[in-house]
Amino acid sequence: MKDLKEQILESVRQDLVEIEVALTDNLKPYLPLVSHVAKYIMFSGGKRIRPLLMVLSARLCGYRGNYDKTLSVVFEYLHAATLLHDDLVDGADMRRGNPVAHSIWGNPATVLVGDFLLARSIAIAARTNSVPIIDILAHTTAQMSEGEIHQLLHRGDIAVDEKDYTEVITRKTAYLIQAACQVGALLAEAPVEQVQVLAGYGYHLGIAFQIADDLLDYTADTRVIGKTTGTDLREGKLTLPVIYALDCATREDRRRLETIIRDMVAVTPTPNGELLRDVDAKDADFETVLGLIKKYGGIAYTRDRAQEHIEQAKKCLEIFDASQARTLLEQLADYVVVRKM
Repeated sequence: MKDLKEQILESVRQDLVEIEVALTDNLKPYLPLVSHVAKYIMFSGGKRIRPLLMVLSARLCGYRGNYDKTLSVVFEYLHAATLLHDDLVDGADMRRGNPVAHSIWGNPATVLVGDFLLARSIAIAARTNSVPIIDILAHTTAQMSEGEIHQLLHRGDIAVDEKDYTEVITRKTAYLIQAACQVGALLAEAPVEQVQVLAGYGYHLGIAFQIADDLLDYTADTRVIGKTTGTDLREGKLTLPVIYALDCATREDRRRLETIIRDMVAVTPTPNGELLRDVDAKDADFETVLGLIKKYGGIAYTRDRAQEHIEQAKKCLEIFDASQARTLLEQLADYVVVRKM
């Protein structure tokens, strides 16, 4: 019997082929460096969930045009731009098992290609002549930037709580996934109610997606995810598993966690604003943190929170009649919490 991922891939295979073609075709007229860097980040293991969500949302709302695949690449371009910039800000070494782009092409080229992808996205969206679509993309891009700034300001902050965490992932991840679903409905000129419920679906799916992604940093096989587990903690990002453990821990265990986290992430700003890590994380320290997270139920709590959002996402789809598009959107929601990478 085919697993969930295989079922989804079989149903959307042609859509994915057409999305891949559109991703490449919309970069062809530009400088080779742009294509090299953009393709490096986009064709090194991305799942195409965002463009696929846009295409399926449009189909669910009855779209019969031929611009859906082209418009869908906007969401992969925006995502790729944020990855290029985030890796630089975070000082990351690896992305999806490969060296990060700025380690190959340098910081200036990487930043500029990210900027290009942002601008290219707006140009593609403008061809719809839809002010609501352009407005959503402009708003989403601003929110994503604010999310990254918010996270930067709270790097290594032990006082970060679940509310702070949710605000960051809403801006950094959920808004883009929400926008993909909204834009699909708008492209199909769907009624307001359908646009709104697909926005709700996308929001809850996006929150669950990021929660599940953050959980993988504590539970996944390094060989599968292509990066070292514990990377978020090493970069000073307190995600839900550790936030919950800190909140539930005894005074003694909380002190242990706080001490280890501060030692793992000793960050000082240089005069030009860059961040330097004074202490590299030790495997033993990470294992201690992981043990305490498990002791206080941080893994189970995080998984439950993701599942709650998935159920809310699927509930949003109930206004639509049964169809292949609805089934696929429901399956994609379920896949978010069972994926291994």
